[in-house]
Amino acid sequence: MDVRIIDEHDVRHLLPMAECIDAMADALASLGRGEVHNPLRFVIRPPDEPSLMGLMPAHRGGESPLWSLKALTIFPGNSARGLDSHQGFVALFDGETGAPRAIMNAGGITAVRTAAVSGVATRLLARDDVKTLAILGTGTQGRSHLDAMQAVRSFDRVVSWSASGRTLAGAESVSSAEEAVREADVLCTVTALAEPVVERAWLKPGVHINAVGSSIPTTRELDTRTMVDAALFVDRRESTLNEAGDFLFPQREGAIGPEHIRAELGELLLGDAEGRRSAEEITVFKSLGLAVEDLAAAEYVLERAEAENAGSVVSL
Repeated sequence: MDVRIIDEHDVRHLLPMAECIDAMADALASLGRGEVHNPLRFVIRPPDEPSLMGLMPAHRGGESPLWSLKALTIFPGNSARGLDSHQGFVALFDGETGAPRAIMNAGGITAVRTAAVSGVATRLLARDDVKTLAILGTGTQGRSHLDAMQAVRSFDRVVSWSASGRTLAGAESVSSAEEAVREADVLCTVTALAEPVVERAWLKPGVHINAVGSSIPTTRELDTRTMVDAALFVDRRESTLNEAGDFLFPQREGAIGPEHIRAELGELLLGDAEGRRSAEEITVFKSLGLAVEDLAAAEYVLERAEAENAGSVVSL
């Protein structure tokens, strides 16, 4: 059987941010309609090992059935090595025969689709009159989120902060997380920190937050008071209740419960739930990343790769 292999360079070329934002909106709406199957990710983390492996399968039925699997390792120390912390691949399988159709770089898929989903959330939830974007974290997701935010809103100023002291091209570096947060009308947290980097007292009325950096139950970026006071939106309830430290820490403290989740993004896209209620309301999108997002992004890449004869076709 022939399989198309697509490297990171081609993935990024074939998956422009603006197009990916639209593809993610379609994927989340499809999830909201129940057209795709997205089980919880399976995470392997050996005792005393800082790295982990995640397996994220998804299936879409209907007229164009498709299977996908992302196999990904996360190495927190890679940033210091100048490498993406996410390493792995996304595979697509024919939905009628099961034959592998493509294997592509997961780092590129993850970098673009994660920020693109934040773009969907920001388009749905941020005020129209935003002026300042703040990004906490200057690695791969910091760069991708700058692209995504500028694709959906216009900003007069962009500020960034990183615990490592590294800068973000296209942003003004500030000396502390507090300084960045206090300026923000839209805030993206894309750090690798385990403890909260955002405090409720720093937040302006009406800010929209994309909380992205923590995707496991044992770490969080937002403090409990922020989660209590904000209107909370998620990519998927089941994932949030099982995987999101930003939600699980305050839940364990008795501060919030499942009813605190106002809506999934798919419900907003379908008009089945209410989004922002006032200009002063603080909104939080808690991002975890879903396998159906990988499926949609990889399918888009493959369609373009086949049209442009990009990548390499090998016999498997």
